[in-house]
Amino acid sequence: MPEVLINAEPRSEFGKGAARKIRREDKVPAVLYGHGTDPQHLILPGHELLLALRTPNVLIRLQGAATELALPKGVQRDPIRGFLEHVDLLLVKSGEKVTIDIPVTVVGEVADGILDQQLVSISVESEATHIPTGVEVDVEGMEIGTQFTAGELKLPEGTSLIADPETLVLHVTATPTGEPEAAEGEAAETAEAPEGESAE
Repeated sequence: MPEVLINAEPRSEFGKGAARKIRREDKVPAVLYGHGTDPQHLILPGHELLLALRTPNVLIRLQGAATELALPKGVQRDPIRGFLEHVDLLLVKSGEKVTIDIPVTVVGEVADGILDQQLVSISVESEATHIPTGVEVDVEGMEIGTQFTAGELKLPEGTSLIADPETLVLHVTATPTGEPEAAEGEAAETAEAPEGESAE
């Protein structure tokens, strides 16, 4: 996964008023923690951070007084306008193993029936500097009754499954025919007919 370089400033003022001032300048308050170190309070550029967070599990290289690698672990957004309010970042080291959720993407078309995807993400362990952007499941030609479990996922080298291998990722079910509803409708009409005749 490519790294995104973001300039980080130390944050020295706290409280709601200070946070609002930071956001008015299109910046975002953040906290960097991990490896038993004291949390570092930072200020990050809002636009660059917003673009970076569009990539799942993006690896951020923080450039400031010292250069650090970090993974986003908590993102707070304004519930109405959607702008970033605060971000928690986890300090990571090159070669270190981390547990993350990666997206599960479906490609192809099933032969018949309806595809029912149970999981849109899966928990895996990977090197912090080699986190996969996601994993694909090719459903081309799958037939009704086919099931696909987490243990069948083809993960990149260096990435291992954390989730239960028996967890159902997706399956193909039969298309509802709607025939029972039609039969019920016909039965209702038949039952109503004698009443209409007697009314005449």
